[in-house]
Amino acid sequence: MKKTALILMVIAVLSKITGFLRDITLSFFYGATSISDVYIISITITSVLFSLIILGVSTAYIPMFKQIEHEKDHHSASVFTNNLLNIVLLITTVVIIIGLCFSHVLVKIFALGFDGETLKTAVLFTRIGLLSLFFTSLTQLFISYLQLKGKFIIPAMVGLPFNIIIMISIFIGYQFNMIYLAIGSVFAAFVQLLFLLPSIRKTDYQYIPILNFADKDIKKLVVIIIPVMIGISIDQINLMVDKTLASTLIEGGISALTYASRLNDFVQGIFVLSFVAVMFPLISNMAAEKKTEDFKASINDVTSSVILIVVPASIGIMILAEPIIRLLFGHGHFDEHAVEMTSHALFFYSIGMIGYGFREVLNRTFYSLQDSKTPMYNASISVALNIVLSLLLSSYMGIGGIALATSISALFCSILLAIHLRRKIGSFGLKGNLVIFIKATIASTVMGLIVYILNEYLLYGWNEVVKMMLVVCIGSVVYLLVIILFRGQESKKIINFFKSLLRKLCP
Repeated sequence: MKKTALILMVIAVLSKITGFLRDITLSFFYGATSISDVYIISITITSVLFSLIILGVSTAYIPMFKQIEHEKDHHSASVFTNNLLNIVLLITTVVIIIGLCFSHVLVKIFALGFDGETLKTAVLFTRIGLLSLFFTSLTQLFISYLQLKGKFIIPAMVGLPFNIIIMISIFIGYQFNMIYLAIGSVFAAFVQLLFLLPSIRKTDYQYIPILNFADKDIKKLVVIIIPVMIGISIDQINLMVDKTLASTLIEGGISALTYASRLNDFVQGIFVLSFVAVMFPLISNMAAEKKTEDFKASINDVTSSVILIVVPASIGIMILAEPIIRLLFGHGHFDEHAVEMTSHALFFYSIGMIGYGFREVLNRTFYSLQDSKTPMYNASISVALNIVLSLLLSSYMGIGGIALATSISALFCSILLAIHLRRKIGSFGLKGNLVIFIKATIASTVMGLIVYILNEYLLYGWNEVVKMMLVVCIGSVVYLLVIILFRGQESKKIINFFKSLLRKLCP
């Protein structure tokens, strides 16, 4: 599992780099302005609808497929897959039609502060973007199917063509007409689907034109995904509140919040989601076969790995928030005010980075056990907390208050999930993980002090790119050395991680 996860990390780095270039391209040509706000809101609306349609389905699909295959046979699991695919396409069509009819309402819900030309443009962008739901729904289901077949590499690479096409559309939109921004997002989603098709053909997948809502397995899936969809809906309400508050605070607030959030997601995408993508099918299979001890060991292994990587990343980003934003986005139309807004948000998002990571791992653990209610209840509590804190903190801290509220709720949610999982399956190494967390925090604090001194004093006035590379490299070495001094399980894990990474990058 670790070897595959490491390969996925390398691919994720490439994908995230192109994702950064995409965001940098947007910030360069449009800065943190009403135009970038409009584009981001239209993307957010289609992303929310996509999440409601397919994320819950794809999450429950993997353990359901494994169970059907284990209890019946592979053919029955394939029939189930095709039936689900056709049902999803039908539901997607209905959602698109409704979205086209009520685009104006959707935009006002997600961006209360929009009016005049900004509102009209956002409605137009949203209507065009809705068409991408056809392609993203199919892509997500096919990604899950390929992961079931043990094919993780190609699904991990779908972000590369997507980001490249988006960058091209941003440039064309700036040179000719803004409408190409929206058109580009639809075309990028279409290319993602095409990118997966050769890999799908190499599997034993065969399309069957079946549509049976009365199928017992579909009914069972619905029972499982309803709590998942409710949980996702609650998360989307959370997102909606954040965007709406940002739209009322200041022009460009949505863009600043989004750029910071995506930088925060960088660590999650590279490290956490790489492990989760490999872990989920494996632990789903263990759960179906009642391999309890192997199941617990896998959860413990992934959790400790996430701690050792995410904790230093979190502290490092907090210390380097402003120079990171300036280096990546501080060009073109992205002015000093935008740099200040975005770095402020990034600092507070980074506080909850470990919470986001734990939440991903623990949610998938519950889904592998076909328990979707616990994550739903947890999400409800977490989002309620986030909304209250966002309303309170944003009035005092602006954009940073929204980010801090999100971080606090993520940390709170992950703690609740860990407590509930322990009650459900018994001990799975929480005490050991707590020890690793304390050691990682100590090592990261030492690293943070060195990084701060280097950035603020010793390397002051150096070229920004060279300085950032030196600071990150020296900080990583300091963290590694301190971890090694502890001479425990965590030092072996981190050493093996870096050895494997070097072997992959320098064969």
